[in-house]
Amino acid sequence: MTFSRIVSTGMSVPENIVTNEDIAKRVETSDEWIFTRTGIHERRVSAEGEATSTFATNASRQALEAAGMDPMDLQCLIVATITPDLPFPASACLTQEALGAKRAAAFDISAACSGYVYALSIADAYIRGGLYENVMVVGAETLTKVINWEDRGSCILFGDGAGATLVTKSDKPGVGYTEL
Repeated sequence: MTFSRIVSTGMSVPENIVTNEDIAKRVETSDEWIFTRTGIHERRVSAEGEATSTFATNASRQALEAAGMDPMDLQCLIVATITPDLPFPASACLTQEALGAKRAAAFDISAACSGYVYALSIADAYIRGGLYENVMVVGAETLTKVINWEDRGSCILFGDGAGATLVTKSDKPGVGYTEL
């Protein structure tokens, strides 16, 4: 029986940090109010020229390096995002090109908060079904580019960055059964 397993992970965040105190200067709130409701003290905010694919690429590179895998060994790259770089091509395609993963199918999925879970489930199904053996799953966002910084209900919640997970074929259970 064929299974899938997570072999490595990677992450990438912008250098720019926005604290709760910074937000309190823009909207009526405080560090205490934000932290007691969200558990958040700070968030990362992308700079001009940084895009979703920037962070997806960096996180994917980190996951590949941790696994000792060459980008050409990737067969599929899935980026879960609601903030793609452009309407087209997909951020996954831009990430694929930047990585040099020329053999990988690449596509985005858009399912907001649950997007990464859906992408992981797709990777698991592809591997269990025998279509691919090496799939990179990335959750990446640059939500600070689109949120309303004057809306206390949303500006306190979101930051930018990416997490990547390398999922591979295995003869032992790893990811496990997924039911969405």
